Amino acid sequence: MLNEFKAFIMRGNVLDLAVAVIIGAAFGKIVTSLTEDVLMPVIGRIFGGLDFSSYFLVLGDVPANLQGSSDYAALKKAGVPLLGYGEFITQAVNFVIVAFIIFLLLRVVSRILPKPDAPAAVEPADITLLREIRDEIRSGKTA
Repeated sequence: MLNEFKAFIMRGNVLDLAVAVIIGAAFGKIVTSLTEDVLMPVIGRIFGGLDFSSYFLVLGDVPANLQGSSDYAALKKAGVPLLGYGEFITQAVNFVIVAFIIFLLLRVVSRILPKPDAPAAVEPADITLLREIRDEIRSGKTA
């Protein structure tokens, strides 16, 4: 079983996938930073607030020590039910950025890599035989 696992891990697909996951995680951090540190403050400023993640609705009772608090993280940690639409919007913007960059990357790669030639369609044997019979009948040869 250990040898089978070793063979599985050493296959090219698994190693390629591992590299892709590591690069993807690093890329995700870059996109998260771009979203949280560059884009969302600008969007928040346009819509009247500097911290977009602080947009939420309180859906339940707030403990006495947090009454009047606008700290989303503290309220969430205290177990207050919140509808954090600002955080959702931040994550949605994150997703759109990642999806757009992947789209651009695939577009560039598809233009750079040569397109494989389509394999010639192989005619079924019965069709080939029927064509040969037809051609012999047309030529007037008989066996």
